[in-house]
Parts: sequence; structure tokens; C-alpha cells
Amino acid sequence: MTEADQTDNRTWTRAELESAFEGYQRTVEKATATGDWNLFADMFTEDATYIEHAYGNFNGREEIREWVIRTMTSFPGSHMTEFPAAWHTIDEERGWVICEIRNPMRDPGDGTIHEASNLTILHYAGDGLWSCEEDVYNPMKFLKMAKKWCRAAESSGGLPDEARQWLSAVGGA
Repeated sequence: MTEADQTDNRTWTRAELESAFEGYQRTVEKATATGDWNLFADMFTEDATYIEHAYGNFNGREEIREWVIRTMTSFPGSHMTEFPAAWHTIDEERGWVICEIRNPMRDPGDGTIHEASNLTILHYAGDGLWSCEEDVYNPMKFLKMAKKWCRAAESSGGLPDEARQWLSAVGGA
């Protein structure tokens, strides 16, 4: 039995779950602001699971670390400015926090707004740590949004080379 399986059988108070989720959000804000995505990985137990429907499953904090650093330091993740929760709900019985996370991109140079969102399910493990995160979304919506952002940035004269290469690789150029 993994640590994640064991912690899912515990009962957490609403106050503890709310506090842990506030800590999660503050950590994501700090990781985004500083570019230090180690902060994000450190919120998970050593044997945590991260279920990412487009990229696959990651087992353990170090696999999560490797994936999140690679993903968030390259386009389009590197051009997302914040990851605020539009809403969240607490499942005290399971120790879960379920929320919608917005993923806005930086201004492409013309003032337009480009963003997509995902549903995130967090399993709490205690002591401010999470044993599982699952992100559920439509990858085609993210792809379409990022392509539109690239076209807007190109029209504004500010398409970075990395984004141009990405757009070419995904068949958008």
C-alpha cells in the first residue's frame, strides 16, 4: 500500500484542507513569479502520483519535479502568467480539494486575452503535502488557445523564437 492509499483513508478538517489549499495556491504563485518550479514539486509526498492526461502519469516527487520544470520552463508553459483557482470545493470525507485552474498567457502584444482552464483534483496527505494531483482538461482547447496566442504575438511583432519553433512543430505555421 502506498502512502497515497494510506492517507486517502484519513479524515481531515475543513479548516486544515482550506489552509493546505491556500498554501498550495501561494506556492504556485511563488513558483510562477520566481520560475523556481522545485517549490511546486516539494508540495508532494515522496511517493505522490501526478496524473496528467496529455503528458502521462508521474510517480514520485522527483518524476513530478522533472516534468514540471521541463514543462513550465518551455513554451507554452513559460508564457503562462498565473494559475489562479476560479473556484474550489472541499471533500472532507476523502481529503480532496477539487478546483478549476485558469491558465492565462501573457499579453501577446495586442492586448488580447488568451487562456484555457483545467479541473484539478488534489488528494491531501497531511502536513501541507499532497499525495496525488490529477489535471483534467481538453488538450485540443489548450493547443488551439496557444496557437491563437502565437498568431497574435506574430501579428504584433513579438513572437519569441521558442514559440515560433513550437508552432511549427505542432503544425500551426
